[in-house]
Amino acid sequence: MARARIHRIVGVAPVILSLLAFTLVVAAVSFGWEQGMKDEGAVAHTWQLLIAAQAPLIAAFLTTADWGRFRRELGPLALQGGALILALASVAILHL
Repeated sequence: MARARIHRIVGVAPVILSLLAFTLVVAAVSFGWEQGMKDEGAVAHTWQLLIAAQAPLIAAFLTTADWGRFRRELGPLALQGGALILALASVAILHL
């Protein structure tokens, strides 16, 4: 697989994982999943896995980046950061 194609895939995948984590939190709150549980349930563990899975993908993105075109790489990094902040903030704001 060509380096550019890998770079494109690992640039999009963390954003998708963050948006899935955000959607999972919103769905869990909206539908009352695992309400009143004393310990973390499947939703919390799934959210944690979605967030943790991003670390190697972001590392691969940084590894395959063309640093000669630094400004071109900032857009996907900013999008990844924003999506990650959205997923993390949803948990912090809703006190989950």
